[in-house]
Amino acid sequence: MFSGSSSIPGAPSNTSTLVRWLLGVATLVFLMVVVGGITRLTESGLSITEWKPITGTVPPLSEQAWLTEFEKYQRIPEYQEISGPMGMTLADFKFIYFWEWVHRLLGRLIGLAFALPLLWFWAQKRIPRGFKFRLLILLTLGGLQGVAGWWMVASGLTERTDVSHYRLAVHLLLALAILGGLVWTALDLQVLGKRWAKPARLTGFGVAVLAILSIELLLGAFTAGLNAGYVSNTWPLMFGHFFPPGIEWSLETLKTLPDHPVLIHFLHRWWAWVVVIALTVLARRVRKDHRKASVALHTAFGTQIVLGIATVMTTVNLTLAVLHQAVGALVVITTVWCVHLAGRSANGR
Repeated sequence: MFSGSSSIPGAPSNTSTLVRWLLGVATLVFLMVVVGGITRLTESGLSITEWKPITGTVPPLSEQAWLTEFEKYQRIPEYQEISGPMGMTLADFKFIYFWEWVHRLLGRLIGLAFALPLLWFWAQKRIPRGFKFRLLILLTLGGLQGVAGWWMVASGLTERTDVSHYRLAVHLLLALAILGGLVWTALDLQVLGKRWAKPARLTGFGVAVLAILSIELLLGAFTAGLNAGYVSNTWPLMFGHFFPPGIEWSLETLKTLPDHPVLIHFLHRWWAWVVVIALTVLARRVRKDHRKASVALHTAFGTQIVLGIATVMTTVNLTLAVLHQAVGALVVITTVWCVHLAGRSANGR
C-alpha cells in the first residue's frame, strides 16, 4: 500500500523508507495505547512512584530491590486505602509493576525509534521540503507525552487513590493525536513526488468528523478515569431506563458533568451513535475510489460498537475492555486514513 517515487523537482528519489519508518513508530504507539489500557484496567499505573527517565529503564534485579520498590508503593494512598486492606502480596505488586514498567519502557523505545532515525534522515538530507517542521512538531508532542504521563501519575501519589481523570484524558488523547499525526504524515509521504499529486487538505467535513470522534474519545477517557464503565452492566437501558433515574437535568448538573460517572457513562454509550453516523458518511464519501479504506473504517467502528456493548454487559471484562481500547485506536487510524483520502479527492486527485 505504501510506497513512494519521485518526479517533482526537489523531492527525494524515494520516500518509501520514510513511510515505513513512520508506520513502524505508529505501530509502537498503537502498542503503547494497548499496554496503557492494560495498565489502567489492572490498576498498575501507580506502582512505580518515581520518574527516572534513564535509570528507570532497569527493573529491580534482586529481592531487596523489589522490597524497596514495594515499600515506596506502600506509602501512597492507593496501597493504604485499597491494595493493602485487600491483602496485596509482593507477588501481586510485581504483577502491577511489570505492566507500568513495560508501559514506560515502550515510551522510551518510541522516543528513540523516532528521534534517532529523524536525526539520520535529516543529516542525509532525506527529509522532503515542508516536512521538517511537521516532524519536529511530532517529536515535541512525543516529549510532552512523556511529561504528561508523569504529570498524570503524580496526581495519584499523595492525596488521591487514583490518577486524575482529567490528566488521564490529556495523556490518552495526546497519544491518539500523535498516532493520527504519524499516519497522516506517512500518507502524505506515500504520494509525494507523483506527477498527479497535490497536498491533501483537511476539509471542513474532515474537521467535523475528527471533532465528533474526539468528543467520544474524551468521554471514553473520562469513563476509564472515573471507573464509570462499572456503573451499569445492562444495555441499552441503564437501571431499567433509557435516561438514568435520579439525575436532575439542570445547568448545575451540566457544570459537574466531567465528574459525574453515571452521566459520563450515559453520554459515552450514546454519543457513539453520533460517531457511527459521521463515520458512515465519511466511508461512503471515499467508497467509490477507495473501497478498501471504506471497508476498513466500517469494520473498525462496527467492531468497536460490539466490543463496547460487550464490555458494559460483562461489567468491564478485562480482555474485552483492552480490545475496546485497541480497536478504538484502530478507529482513529482508519478515520485519519479516510479523512486524508477525502482531502485528496477535494484537491482533484
